[in-house]
Amino acid sequence: MVKFEKFILMIIHLKCIFLKKNNLKKILNQYKPFFTFLIKFGLFYLVFAFLYNSFLNQYDASKYELDAITAAVSDQTFHIMKFFGEDYKVLPHETEASTKVIYKGKYLARIIEGCNAISVIILFAAFVFAFASNWIKTISYILLGSILIYILNVVRIILLVKAIYFYPKYQEFLHGTIFPLFIYGVVFVLWIIWVTKFSKYAK
Repeated sequence: MVKFEKFILMIIHLKCIFLKKNNLKKILNQYKPFFTFLIKFGLFYLVFAFLYNSFLNQYDASKYELDAITAAVSDQTFHIMKFFGEDYKVLPHETEASTKVIYKGKYLARIIEGCNAISVIILFAAFVFAFASNWIKTISYILLGSILIYILNVVRIILLVKAIYFYPKYQEFLHGTIFPLFIYGVVFVLWIIWVTKFSKYAK
């Protein structure tokens, strides 16, 4: 009798395992697009974040070496402001890897690695890749979107400097809320356009 009960319990246990596997299979099939998105997004983001960090590791922050992309962003803000005849300077920082922004004779801000928008571009590209259409369309959209984000980020820095100069008491709000919303808002709109107009889910 004991052996029979054990046999029944074993059958019940095996049935439970079978049902769990079936349920898991149903869940995976039901949410396959979501899991596919997560895997593709995660892999793309991790690979390009690793490549970007490898690029940054070429520069010695202890010696205040500024990476080439951030240095280029600083230089581009300078040339745009000079083109419009503004009293604007960017100078190497003496105690950290950044540049100091001098506007109308006032030291107003620093341009650091986090200001170059590369992390935002990687995030943008990972999302587009996760909803990839054909390769030509996907790569083209990533390139054009990345260029647009980069240009708008340079504009964002210039506008932020001018805003801080005229409204210094709102510096934290401008830097921490308004202008991040501007750049992330652009990224969000680009995502919406991609998913609804160009991705394989557009139809």
